[in-house]
Amino acid sequence: MLRLLLLCAALGCGAGSDAAPLTFTMLQWTRVSNGRYVFWGNATLGGRLSHLLEDRNVTQVLPLEPPAAWAQQQDRVAKYLSYFSGIVQVFSKERALNYTQNLHCRLGCCLFPNGTARSFYEVSLNGTAFLTFHVPTATWELRWPRRDPMATYAQRELMKYSETTHNLQHFLNTTCVDILRAQSPQTGKQRGRSHAPLVLGLILGVSAVVGMAVGIFLCTGGSC
Repeated sequence: MLRLLLLCAALGCGAGSDAAPLTFTMLQWTRVSNGRYVFWGNATLGGRLSHLLEDRNVTQVLPLEPPAAWAQQQDRVAKYLSYFSGIVQVFSKERALNYTQNLHCRLGCCLFPNGTARSFYEVSLNGTAFLTFHVPTATWELRWPRRDPMATYAQRELMKYSETTHNLQHFLNTTCVDILRAQSPQTGKQRGRSHAPLVLGLILGVSAVVGMAVGIFLCTGGSC
C-alpha cells in the first residue's frame, strides 16, 4: 500500500494546465493508536520521487546531497521523531486512547514558466479536510465540516506560534520557491543546489503541526 501511495503522489498545482509548473510536494501520513504512532510519506521534485519517510527514517532517493552531509540530516530527523514518539507515549499514559487518528499533511510549492509561484499546505483528519494554511496571510483556516470545539481549538493553537505562521509562510513562499527557481530551465540557474535543507524543513514543519494536533486529540479524547 505504501509503495502505491508513493507512486501516486499528486502534483497539486494545476497539472492539467497548458503550462505545467515545476513542483515540489511532500506528503506525510501519521497514524496514532493505543499510544503508538506510525509515520510514512514521500517527497517529489518535478514529479520524481526524491525522498522517502518511513517510521523514523528518511531516505534520499535522488542524489541531491553528498553522503556525509545527508547522514547528518538523517540523524537530525531521527532525533526529532524520537522526541515526538516520547510525547505521544506521555500523552497516552495520561489518557487512554481507544480509537485511531489518521492525519495527512500535503504541502509544497509550484513554479510556473511565467515566473509566478504558488504554495500550499493542507491537513486532513481521518480522510476529511481539517485545516488549510492560507500562505498569503499566514493564517490557518478551518475546513472541518462542522465547527466543533476540537477544530476551533486546533486552529487557535496553531495561530499562537511564529513557527506555524510567519516562519512557515516564509518557508513556503521563499525557501521552497527559491530552490525551484534554481532548478528551473527557464531561469538558467541550475547550479546543483542542495535540496536537503528544504526537505528537512518540510519534514520538521509537518511533524510540528502533526505533533500539536495529535497532542490535542490525545489530551482531550477528541473533544475540548
